[in-house]
Amino acid sequence: MGSKDRVWEVFRQEAEGDPMIHGGSVKAPDEELATHYAREFYGRRQESQRLWIVPRDAITELDDPDLLKPPFDRSFKRPGGFLIKHKLEAARERAGSPQLDEAGE
Repeated sequence: MGSKDRVWEVFRQEAEGDPMIHGGSVKAPDEELATHYAREFYGRRQESQRLWIVPRDAITELDDPDLLKPPFDRSFKRPGGFLIKHKLEAARERAGSPQLDEAGE
């Protein structure tokens, strides 16, 4: 890794429909090599459905507490159904119980 390497953030999707999650970062001098590194580190074991490779300096950071913590509590609007759905499916598979579609529900 040379001194002209840039940091590239890698986001990955485990399965179609899952949210993109931060997988890590790689250092590379250009986009082509960053893509190659990202594919090797986060995709070679078929653990990713999709990768996003973004230069770190292209990401806009928002850390203003006044904007991130509004005065009204709206925690009831947090989305969480996507992850719970997949966790329930995995738990049902481990338990050997039938899926909702198979059970006729």
